[in-house]
Amino acid sequence: MNIILFDDPELRANLLPFTFTRPVADIRVGILTIAQKWRELSGEVVSYLTQDYLQAKYSQYTAGSPSIYVNGAICPTPKLFELIKRLPVGESLVHEGLLVALNVDGIELRSVEELFQHTTNRSRETPPPPLDVVRQPWDIFRMNGDQIRSDFELITQGRTSQPITDKYTIVYNRENIFVEEGAKIRAAILNAENGPIYIGKNAEVHEGAIIRGPFSLGEESHVNVGGKMRGDITIGPFCKVGGEVNNCVFFGYSNKGHEGFLGNSVVGEWCNFGADTNASNLKNNYAQVKAFSHAQDKMIDTGLQFCGLLMADHVKCGINTMFNTGTVVGVGANIFGAGFPPSFIPSFIWGGAAGMETFRLPKFFEVADAVLGRRGMKFSEEEHKIYEHIFKATKHNRPWDKPETKLV
Repeated sequence: MNIILFDDPELRANLLPFTFTRPVADIRVGILTIAQKWRELSGEVVSYLTQDYLQAKYSQYTAGSPSIYVNGAICPTPKLFELIKRLPVGESLVHEGLLVALNVDGIELRSVEELFQHTTNRSRETPPPPLDVVRQPWDIFRMNGDQIRSDFELITQGRTSQPITDKYTIVYNRENIFVEEGAKIRAAILNAENGPIYIGKNAEVHEGAIIRGPFSLGEESHVNVGGKMRGDITIGPFCKVGGEVNNCVFFGYSNKGHEGFLGNSVVGEWCNFGADTNASNLKNNYAQVKAFSHAQDKMIDTGLQFCGLLMADHVKCGINTMFNTGTVVGVGANIFGAGFPPSFIPSFIWGGAAGMETFRLPKFFEVADAVLGRRGMKFSEEEHKIYEHIFKATKHNRPWDKPETKLV
């Protein structure tokens, strides 16, 4: 069976700016991305039906086996997978008005719009309990602790952890810690009493680091010297993270290597935090936090008292940057200067509190090529087209942006 994870149009729009650069199912929540969860749980081929400009990078695979389309915002469970496997051809699975899955065996759908045209009235309601659905960007950190727990069980079942042999490392609840091959842990404190701790392949926990579970450290990633990881944290692959961190998700390839606080936040790929960058996650009056919604093009109530920074891919910020509560940062922004920048920072800007102008694509690609080059990687032609599309699609968020704007 082929599982094809589709972008629900409404949820995809709600999850911007993270879904500018990826399908919904490529969002990381817990140890794994949503697509990786489906792959691990099902053992089946998993691919994507996403936006036209992303489809070349995130391909759809329908050959050789029956195909079922599944909502890419839904985190899988064994019970849900069993329901989907039994879904008859031509029927859809619906839960509280949300299209969960559609069996159109023998037909390769070319777009999300075409998929919804094939949805029929022959639908089946999923049983309780409610599904785990990522509906808003802040759901990523809000759901993260529970998703670490479920992913930990999924990927470690029947396997044996590498031993923790360093005599200067203090461990609490060792049976709730899993260490992959090649990982290094030196003179750290690992407390898994409140949730599991997962240390990925060739990852490194440096001296003096303090880690509380639930916690996940991805392949080749580092918790830097003295890092304080306070729980409900996912650090994706190839990251370096230090300072004080609480209830955050780093998708991958991003660095927060220095001191500074980050809480109740989501950080995309290829981001870099200057030394002593801090982000507020609680308003002084303890009121619920508002954040910018790309779908509604305005500030909306998150319903949360704690909400920090929501930062899309390829964002850089200078030393001592201060982010206000509920700040949303678009793709490719370069932020610097004194004072608090706005709570909504559009994609491809250069500047901060003192003023912003457009970070033009040639300069953006120059920086991105340098960043990827340090890891022996480079932008593909497909990725160039993706970022060109995003630059045009976000122009309305940069009202000053005109063809004659100075090249920064």
